[in-house]
Amino acid sequence: MNGYLLSLSGGMLIGLSAVILMLANGRVAGISGIAGRLLQGLQSGVGAAFIIGLVFGPIVYRALSGSWPAVTVETGTPLLVVAGLLVGFGSRMGSGCTSGHGVVGLARLSPRSIAAVLTFLSTAVLTVFLMGILA
Repeated sequence: MNGYLLSLSGGMLIGLSAVILMLANGRVAGISGIAGRLLQGLQSGVGAAFIIGLVFGPIVYRALSGSWPAVTVETGTPLLVVAGLLVGFGSRMGSGCTSGHGVVGLARLSPRSIAAVLTFLSTAVLTVFLMGILA
């Protein structure tokens, strides 16, 4: 049950932070857009605080729980680099990432976000299916 409460709390914090960002900055909480504007020097203030919160989130988790969040990566660095580049390219091509489309776009009933999330999910299902066959 504790795992469900942690997940529920995390989801509620993500939603709350998205609402605060929208109210304070008038922007959608899409991580790729915020990070891109920050790297270009076009973002500061609330957007920068949003990214800082993402970086320090695991540290706060450790302080509260006494352990680091469990993360298991079962692939090599080259594949992770290629995957990261593909995600970055897809985020730019799709005008946003899963956080912007999935968290905020769906809540706003954006047709573009609905199409993007359906694409994300169907691609994920296909990938899992193919990896199961190839493994």
